[in-house]
Amino acid sequence: MAAPLKDWLDLDGAVLRLRLARPKANIVDAEMIAALHGALVAYAAKPGLRAVLLDHEGPHFSFGASVEEHLPAQCAQMLASLHALIVAMVEFPVTILTAVKGQCLGGGLEVALAGGPIFAAPDAQFAQPEMKLGVFAPAASVLLPYRMSLIAAEDLLYSGRSLDAKAAHAIGLVHTVADDPEIAALAYAQHHLADKSAAALACAMPAARGPMRHDVRRRLAEVEALYLQRLMKTRDANEGLVAFMAKRKPQWEHR
Repeated sequence: MAAPLKDWLDLDGAVLRLRLARPKANIVDAEMIAALHGALVAYAAKPGLRAVLLDHEGPHFSFGASVEEHLPAQCAQMLASLHALIVAMVEFPVTILTAVKGQCLGGGLEVALAGGPIFAAPDAQFAQPEMKLGVFAPAASVLLPYRMSLIAAEDLLYSGRSLDAKAAHAIGLVHTVADDPEIAALAYAQHHLADKSAAALACAMPAARGPMRHDVRRRLAEVEALYLQRLMKTRDANEGLVAFMAKRKPQWEHR
């Protein structure tokens, strides 16, 4: 099977390109998480790096995390690896631009949220649909309030509803709506970042994100414990996941 991620340098080494390469779903499973995390570790100390551009093959950014890996036998390992990736993205020395077309859901949106500006095509759709499966979105619960008001974040987290690019831009989730978000994000990097000092940018990131970096580490540990020690012991969480895999409507018992 082909590698889940493609990586290369662009703009004379100023931009690290990362491309999700398992279309059409680009599922954020254990292999994809490991590939993303490995690439970030490999390039973190690259001299002269001034930005990362994360995009995707196929019509959709990502349908989200692997539902199978959310089942009780695997969810602890899955959350630990995903949250380690989130921390690596939040603490990366340069900004991570994300270009999105089509669906950007669940764990896919959580990955996008851990970066910087999101560039979206008009057809892009954003959602944290976990509540429809009887679970909640741990990383998004931590990251969404940094993008928008708490009320707007809670709306997405509790309802599981989808927003189009225009609505996502209106609440601050999306930075730019463009017909070709990859070209728009690369142009942003070229015009606004490539002429800057990599040394200065590497200092600017922790300066701007200092409180966020500390908060994300602490809060991810809290929500991970809540997910594993309380949520996954409920009947409805397990029913929702099993129902999704069986392609049937879940039957809630509210316990």
